[in-house]
Amino acid sequence: MFVYKGVLLPYPRANLTLDIVLLFIYLGLEVLRLFYGRKGNLCERSLALALSVAVLVPCVVLCVYYLLLQTFVLRLELLLSAVLLCFYGLELLLALLTISAFTRASMY
Repeated sequence: MFVYKGVLLPYPRANLTLDIVLLFIYLGLEVLRLFYGRKGNLCERSLALALSVAVLVPCVVLCVYYLLLQTFVLRLELLLSAVLLCFYGLELLLALLTISAFTRASMY
């Protein structure tokens, strides 16, 4: 979508560069969040899941940035970001329930 916006819309170069850099930071945070979430779930470790939830916070901030604060927001981006925020909310709820279940379980 950034290629489309960069070619067809009068996108300022500085803003386009900022949005692309933030997109790569977002990619790194998503990989980190998914790694800790998967590791914590498979090993049943509440600390790894808590780290996944902690990394979820900057991911939500970046998602809101792409939802509201970009120079140009396409309708498709609006829809995808709104759906992603709904999934983030569901993930937060399920992660908190799982963390509480893991901390209650006795370790043998």
